[in-house]
Amino acid sequence: MDPILSARAIVKAFAGVQALGGVDFSVLPGEIHALLGQNGAGKSTLVKILNGVHVAGSYSGQITLAGRPVSFGSPAEARAYGVGYVPQEIEVLEQLSVAENVFAGHTGLGEGVLVHHRKLEERTRAILDDLGLTIDPKAIVASLTSAQRHLVMIARALALKPRVLMLDEPTASLSGTEVEALLDVLRRLKRQGVTMIYITHRLPEVLAVCDRATVLRDGRVAAELGRDEFDEERFIFAMSGQRLQKLFPPHAAPVDARPMLSVEGLNVAGKPGAIYGARDVSFTVAAGEIVGLAGLLGSGRSEILHGIFGRVPSSGAVRVDGQLTDIRSPRDARAVGIALLTEDRKRDGLLFNLPVGANITIGNLDPLSSGGMVRGDRERSAIVETMRQLNVKASSPQASVAHLSGGNQQKLLFARVLMRAPRVLLLDEPTKGVDAATRQEIYRLVVELANKGVALIVVSSELEEVLGLCDRCLTIADGQIVDEFRRGEGGEDRVLRAVAAAQAKTVRAAS
Repeated sequence: MDPILSARAIVKAFAGVQALGGVDFSVLPGEIHALLGQNGAGKSTLVKILNGVHVAGSYSGQITLAGRPVSFGSPAEARAYGVGYVPQEIEVLEQLSVAENVFAGHTGLGEGVLVHHRKLEERTRAILDDLGLTIDPKAIVASLTSAQRHLVMIARALALKPRVLMLDEPTASLSGTEVEALLDVLRRLKRQGVTMIYITHRLPEVLAVCDRATVLRDGRVAAELGRDEFDEERFIFAMSGQRLQKLFPPHAAPVDARPMLSVEGLNVAGKPGAIYGARDVSFTVAAGEIVGLAGLLGSGRSEILHGIFGRVPSSGAVRVDGQLTDIRSPRDARAVGIALLTEDRKRDGLLFNLPVGANITIGNLDPLSSGGMVRGDRERSAIVETMRQLNVKASSPQASVAHLSGGNQQKLLFARVLMRAPRVLLLDEPTKGVDAATRQEIYRLVVELANKGVALIVVSSELEEVLGLCDRCLTIADGQIVDEFRRGEGGEDRVLRAVAAAQAKTVRAAS
């Protein structure tokens, strides 16, 4: 069988740094082809070339589609040839509706220049139903969570009925049930003859739905594997060149440690029609303890963190090391020793107009200053030392953040929040969009911080991560804590049962 899409001898460099060094890649009609590799291996670069984000002439090599040479000068040209692309970064029009986002650029639906809103919404509803989603087509996208926005982007790509659909980390923001729903959609699309390129760090998803896999390492093809050769250890070795150790480092919560964070009666208003807030949430986190918040998308997990950190209006009492706080803004939270690692590093975390070093020190300049002036020598020393400690791989502190891999961008955010030596660290999806090796680095960092007495709260859509990393798990549903257990007292089934029971209770109360 001839490939429907192929790339031959692709070479691409950024500012003199080679991202791809002669990559050969091909996809067969009707298959789901996994494209794997650690952060910085060249996966996203290759996909952006295949999609026209990196235009013809900015790289060398040849691309063929259905046996014919093609060269794309823009993503619009790629779409016109039937190549759809859903990027890892969230790209939506926040002040427009879901339906307007799904059909952005072709809202007339072939019937003149007028926008037929009712037909837009009907077509969008059909696409969302096929994805298993209950998002309102009329909802303004600004009211959605980041995970829901990513799903809107997938719906937008499917609206054009592409021959080849490229998905870059499509499940990074999704919880277990949402992931399963999306994988079911991909299976249906495959039966309909849609060819897919699937970029992910989640190897169980590759094992579940993919037919073949290409592994990149350092900008070159490290392995090409058929379905009968799939093996998680083989994937990891091809990506890293080494065997990885045990996924979660051992950690035991300290006995009789003092409460470092106490939350009493926390209430956070939710966005109408989109997410739950928090309702009468109370818990404590001891110094040196790692507490996880588990629950489904929209359960209120992130809203609890945002309420504690002062990003959204909230009521209730928050104490740090026994002292009552008055947190009305993130500045107030930082002043009492609370730090937040945001879920969406592209939207809420990184400053792409500043270099790597400035992204680390921004907001942390007081201890690096003297007489109201930043001491350049102090700042440079602090940047170099922090990059060394967190193993941030960049050509220099002046390098562009945009050219860093996703894992190094995530470690950059860690570097910034840790410069303040927080007593309480709130982690919202700390391993979102990072490879297996970087994930282990982050886990080791979390445990090291706990061993130094930092109180940590982890929100993650991956139940395995919450259960494996955290000393204690709080299950959240409808903005409330519905269960609590320590490591070893329950697993994913306990979390899901607690959520299901809470949802059934809500339905009974409403009827």
